[in-house]
Amino acid sequence: MNYLEAISAPARENRLRANIAFGGTCGDIKGCLKKGCFSGNGCLNLAGRRFSQTQGCQFTLSLAILNTLRNAVVIMHSPIGCGTCTISNVGVNKTFKQLRDPNSEGIIWLSTNLDEADVISGGERKLREAVLFADKEFRPETIIVANGCVPSLIGDDIDSIISDLQNQTAATIVPIHCEGFKTKVMATAYDAVYHGILKKLVKKPERQRYLVNDDVEALKESYKIGRNVNVFNVGSMSRADELELKRLLNALGLNVTFIPCYAEPEDFQYSLESSLNISICGTHDDYFLEHIKEKYDIPFIIDTMPIGRKNTDRWLLKIAAHFGLENEARKLIETENAELDKCLESFRETLKGKRAFISGGEVRILATAEILQDLGMKLVGFKAHHFDEFIEPVFDALENVDDVVFDVATNQPFEQANLLKRIKADILITHTGGNNILAKIGLPILPLFGPAYNYLGYSGVFEVARRLNRVIRNGQFNKQLSLHTKLPYKEEWYKKDPFTYIVEQDAV
Repeated sequence: MNYLEAISAPARENRLRANIAFGGTCGDIKGCLKKGCFSGNGCLNLAGRRFSQTQGCQFTLSLAILNTLRNAVVIMHSPIGCGTCTISNVGVNKTFKQLRDPNSEGIIWLSTNLDEADVISGGERKLREAVLFADKEFRPETIIVANGCVPSLIGDDIDSIISDLQNQTAATIVPIHCEGFKTKVMATAYDAVYHGILKKLVKKPERQRYLVNDDVEALKESYKIGRNVNVFNVGSMSRADELELKRLLNALGLNVTFIPCYAEPEDFQYSLESSLNISICGTHDDYFLEHIKEKYDIPFIIDTMPIGRKNTDRWLLKIAAHFGLENEARKLIETENAELDKCLESFRETLKGKRAFISGGEVRILATAEILQDLGMKLVGFKAHHFDEFIEPVFDALENVDDVVFDVATNQPFEQANLLKRIKADILITHTGGNNILAKIGLPILPLFGPAYNYLGYSGVFEVARRLNRVIRNGQFNKQLSLHTKLPYKEEWYKKDPFTYIVEQDAV
């Protein structure tokens, strides 16, 4: 598992045999999981398309995580256009940082602004200047260098530059190799970010040492660490989501720290003073947690995502079992579920029988589907960015989905438009930022996540139900939009099978 000797993390199509192109049903996916199709030369590995409309980029997804880190400057070593996504994150990230530390600044980012001349002569001089300027001007704890496609293609040696500059700067310089062209699985970005953090920021914190140790204080410290847990948040979580999970884990007597999003650099050091690492999403965290287990012997839990009551029940019980707190967890679960049932009763009347199509990250869409089934809604289709082995435990909370359509596509809106023409859904639940085309279909849309809303835990079930009820009862905006706009696809396309362009490639 130890990839840290390498300059960059391996692509997920090689490490996890992840799939990015698939058309079938949930039953087909389950069958492949049972056959172990992600091991060795799995039958699902490296499926592709003869035609592709859009593709995700791990550079932009890496920035989405890196821009959340506090007391850090992010340098994008790339043409300036590669960082335009950061502009849309400025307000949200500043607000979220200040929810943790009122004195925190917003995003501080620089671009080396590589141009045609730099493609010929190299961009190393610009990178040196940017690093030294960032250190002198902002005095951050950390300077993060995110490497784009262009410097990688022209051969800029950012690791040698960073090694040389480290002695000239007060900040710790962290290289992140997240070149978009190196992978078709956008989620490789998580590994790229964690790779840099593991190499540069994760180390035992320096503690004051005493000539004579106090046995009582040592026991207190040991007990405290024995109750410390790290919960690995994701960029699609809100602060309300974090507070809900913290509330539940505090009720079990556990102390909670959230990383990596919105953490400070030193938080990664103190994260080693913990007894358990807990993942929200296996797609997000396995690279980091496996390395921490191997190097520091801290156990971890990767299972389901705590969205929906069944998934939250299971998530809590897994954690409680590690500490021998199963009885306490069952009492908490019983209380929470009883209260939730009362709150959902009125929403079920409106939502029962409504047909839903869900699109987004593999783990999140299946976890969210459990809420819909709880409310009496009917699932008619899924579209995941990719899928791998971490999808398996989330299926356990769902019932009667074997015949439901399952599309795997990183973006590819043409494929989704075709599916929706056939399926006749009542509502779309889709990834934020991916609904600009789908809104023109005329169906009401609920974002799969949002920075101001609660989705996780028991309170998240209520919030999703409340917002679904409101959206379905008032879908006039998108209905009117569909009457005055058209999707950019010919009628001939809608007559074809939506998975026409998916092809199987030889596994490697």
